[in-house]
Amino acid sequence: MKRNVQVLLLLFLGVGLLHISLLSDLYLRYVRPGLQPALIASGVLLIVLGAVSAARDGFPFNRPRTRDDHDHGHGHAGGPRVAWLLYVPALTILFLAPPALGSYTAARDDAKAPTAPKPSVSGSSLFPALPVGQAVEMSLNDFTSRAVWDTSGTLKGRTVRLTGFVTPGRHGTWYVSRLAISCCAADATVRKVRVHAAAAPPADAWVTVTGTWHPTGEVGTDGAAPALDATAVRRVTEPKDPYNDVVATRGRG
Repeated sequence: MKRNVQVLLLLFLGVGLLHISLLSDLYLRYVRPGLQPALIASGVLLIVLGAVSAARDGFPFNRPRTRDDHDHGHGHAGGPRVAWLLYVPALTILFLAPPALGSYTAARDDAKAPTAPKPSVSGSSLFPALPVGQAVEMSLNDFTSRAVWDTSGTLKGRTVRLTGFVTPGRHGTWYVSRLAISCCAADATVRKVRVHAAAAPPADAWVTVTGTWHPTGEVGTDGAAPALDATAVRRVTEPKDPYNDVVATRGRG
């Protein structure tokens, strides 16, 4: 790989990082929001390194080779050809940013079982009553925890709304799913709720499912499973941060 090409690689990588982290929200497909400053700093550093290398080497023209170059280069200044593969991730994040993880990952990974809540010292309910309203918006994390461990029955008779992407299951079943990350997409864990009484939308479509809790298994044990009897399924746009399974708090008027 020639020096000029190496300089271009640094510049492409730097511009690509700034494209996904500073000029758009695409970085949220891969990492948590808190890593944005590190991505921006890395992009700026790569561009600076590329610019310094370009100025030193007379980019975009090849620097005239000196006698020392011939004496010490030994014909390997170009580097191994496999180094050209480094252009693949650089050009990918710049021109074709891959989508966030979706149904392919959720279908192949077992849903992470909600952790049993610690007993309350004060003796109050482990799960507070749901807000008053015809339909309560819930995160998948909250719903799955209550569906598995809430023996007080706060979900009984309540209509809830869950938002996530569609994950096909076996024999025509499907799930509304979310993926949660601690650092980046590589450590993603799955949350999913089986949906009954509604036809499955296309895989990876983002939907809001309205319905009531469908008891499955013995609540309070690992044998319970989160499920919902759907009364309505509505297509929605994918959120900017697809891994943020938190219901927005609305002010009261």
